[in-house]
Amino acid sequence: MSVSRRSLLAASVGATMMPALSRLSHAQAANTIRIGVLNDQSGTYRDISGPYGVECTKQAVQEFGNKGFNVEVIFADHQNKPDVGVNIARQWYDQGVDLILDVPTSSVGLAVNNVAKEKNKAYINTGSATSDLTGAQCSPNTVHWMYDTYMLAKSTGGAMVKAGGDSWFFITADYAFGHALERDTGTFVKAAGGKVNGAVRYPFPATSDFSSFLLQAKSSRAKVIGLANAGADTVNSIKQAAEFGIMKGGTKLAALLMFLPDVHALGLQTAQGLVLTESFYWDLNDRTRAVTERLKPRLKDIKPNMASIANYSAALHYLKAVADMGVAASKASGIDVVSRMKAIPCDDDAFGAGRIREDGRKLCPSYLFEVKSPAESKAPWDYYKLLQTTPAEEAFRPLNEGGCNLVKA
Repeated sequence: MSVSRRSLLAASVGATMMPALSRLSHAQAANTIRIGVLNDQSGTYRDISGPYGVECTKQAVQEFGNKGFNVEVIFADHQNKPDVGVNIARQWYDQGVDLILDVPTSSVGLAVNNVAKEKNKAYINTGSATSDLTGAQCSPNTVHWMYDTYMLAKSTGGAMVKAGGDSWFFITADYAFGHALERDTGTFVKAAGGKVNGAVRYPFPATSDFSSFLLQAKSSRAKVIGLANAGADTVNSIKQAAEFGIMKGGTKLAALLMFLPDVHALGLQTAQGLVLTESFYWDLNDRTRAVTERLKPRLKDIKPNMASIANYSAALHYLKAVADMGVAASKASGIDVVSRMKAIPCDDDAFGAGRIREDGRKLCPSYLFEVKSPAESKAPWDYYKLLQTTPAEEAFRPLNEGGCNLVKA
């Protein structure tokens, strides 16, 4: 088999980004669970999870406490490149990592999904949005936590259509996540009697100037410009849309995947009135405020968002499953520990009560928020007002519609 220069370079880069695993004796290794947080530490999605996702994972380990075994957390930067992510995942699993967590960027998330299945290791994806992780590419080794493109399309896209936005044009990140979000939102638009006027796909992650794409969208005369992107790309798209006066004349922007750090980066003056969906907000209720307060020593002045806090929630539930079935059995089979996770009810301060379906989908409510105006905000990070809640059992794609081969007919 020929090996491309790009693959060799990616492998080399991945190796240099790998943290060294601690040297343990055989007995210590047998009684140590290793969690590897694999995410974007330096690029487009850094502020969504990145180092904050690592700290949230460590908080879960701290709160879990000593249950008779040790827990080690390591992390690495996949640079939003599938080949780098796969290289790190293979090395980690081969060197004794028991769980890989996070993995934003759907192309990377899907690639690591295959590695986990091949190695029979546990994998919880909290960062990728593609609904294919619990659909055509579902795996008995994988749990998909917190959000996906179907949920986002139903909540944000559905709300925009109901409000009169019945014609759409998409500006789409040209990789698996963008394609899935455009597809799922377009399906909801058409089912509601609307139409899609067109779409333009831009190179990811090599694009920072969205002006030509925004002007093309404006010229389509669509009522809604759907931003099928995330992170810094969403922030730049919205900033440039404001600069070009794209919203004049009644055109609406739909930020189909937007996080609290994005609003913070935009500022309320620019972001006010935007409608978005998250499954967590720090000021939602007493439990979310409590976990946010406990995270303050780690996150300092940053508030958690649904992506970073999902690592806390997922790691905590995984460790409960390990404690329930034993370290040796957990290390022996990723399928078995994921099965135990599905059998145990979920409950934590970030997302409340929930469960994991047989297709690997973790169920939680989705919340439609509107960004406050500067006058409405009473304190730093006081950014959202709740418009509607979709219950956990209704927020995600119906079990029998995903095409997952784990679902019994």
